[in-house]
Amino acid sequence: MDKGRLIARYEQRLPRYTSYPTAPHFGPSVDAATYAAWLAALPAHEAISLYLHVPFCRTLCRFCGCHTTAVNNPATLASYAGLLRTEIGLLARVIGRRLRVSHIHWGGGTPTSLAGADMIAISAALRQHFDIDAATEIAVEIDPRVLTADRLDALAAIGITRASLGVQDFDPSVQQAIGREQSFAATAEAAAALRAIGVGSLNLDLLYGLPYQSEAGLDATVRAALSLQPDRLAVFGYAHVPWMQRHQALIPEAALPDTIARFHQRELAERLIAEAGYTPIGLDHFARAEDSMAVAARVGALRRNFQGYTTDQATTLIGLGASAIGALPQGYAQNAARVPAYRAALAKGQLPIARGVALDADDRLRRAAIERVMCDLALDLPALIAAHDAAPDALDDAHPALDALAADGLIAWDGEHLAVTPAARPFLRVIAACFDRYLPRAASNPVPARHALTI
Repeated sequence: MDKGRLIARYEQRLPRYTSYPTAPHFGPSVDAATYAAWLAALPAHEAISLYLHVPFCRTLCRFCGCHTTAVNNPATLASYAGLLRTEIGLLARVIGRRLRVSHIHWGGGTPTSLAGADMIAISAALRQHFDIDAATEIAVEIDPRVLTADRLDALAAIGITRASLGVQDFDPSVQQAIGREQSFAATAEAAAALRAIGVGSLNLDLLYGLPYQSEAGLDATVRAALSLQPDRLAVFGYAHVPWMQRHQALIPEAALPDTIARFHQRELAERLIAEAGYTPIGLDHFARAEDSMAVAARVGALRRNFQGYTTDQATTLIGLGASAIGALPQGYAQNAARVPAYRAALAKGQLPIARGVALDADDRLRRAAIERVMCDLALDLPALIAAHDAAPDALDDAHPALDALAADGLIAWDGEHLAVTPAARPFLRVIAACFDRYLPRAASNPVPARHALTI
């Protein structure tokens, strides 16, 4: 396999496929009334998942692509916590009955930018309206630099079961360039403190493709991260989109590695983590063999949603907070992205939905195809089509692109069954994109620049 030729041919901007259709295709046709009807129709016997978005950080990292701003005013943070509690109560009234919750994910931003007392109050509001028990997974994204004693106590009080620590890179020159100075000692102290309060699963997030990042430096970062004995690791490629995220303009573009260097950095990280005994999961995750994510991958039960790869089997994910996205059987619904608009809707007693998309039968079929490719690195088209009661030729438009990928050795493909070759994992989004009917194909109608590069 000529990697250089393949990179030149397939390096492009594509969705990460944490949803399908993807967010650029959301629109105002899904509004608060639509969402309310969807919520009222949720099956009473099925568990749901909840995602809480906190769009604030102590400082704004230059590499960040999330919906977040730098806020340190305690009053602003407390006010937002109150808005989350208001939205929880409003949702409960619209749903009209208690539903069991299988997963709760606190994301951001930095959820632990909230005061410990506010996190406890939000958790209490959730428990007041939903059935949450010892089997519910409670995951929290954590910045080790703001993990104070009161926040650690709050995490224990809300019953955290899984923590995700942002690392990115431990090299001081890289940290200075991306505006996130975080020592290994601070990260190790946070990991130990989380283990001490009973966190059973610890995730670490790493980035490649950062300014001034070298293979030697990344080697040292990965080895240091592995020394913390995480249960899972994620290795993401930095997406440089300063035309969308203006703060990224502070990153010196001349210091960014080129595409070939990025590819080698990715390969290095993957090799080191695999040599340490971790199982590769999908596009960019790794887990210990006994971890629930590795088990799910082995039995074909791995899922993908807005938090990335997950073991969550719920068909409904309700998003709470500014910009949060919910995924329901009928479609996707996203809250107002800006806090003032989010607050204004809640003040009127309205669900703060700004946009979304309703799914049709073709969307559901293609979403399932993309998810199985992203999760299983394989796909049985006849079985998938039969399960969705679709026409035999429903996905025939993907065949020419799949034929080309097979000719390049990226997949094994017989016209009905697809299997991604081991070396083709970095091109997984290219393979999934074959099933995306919304994706522009012509040079005169390019893929939106908001998407990240595939490598």
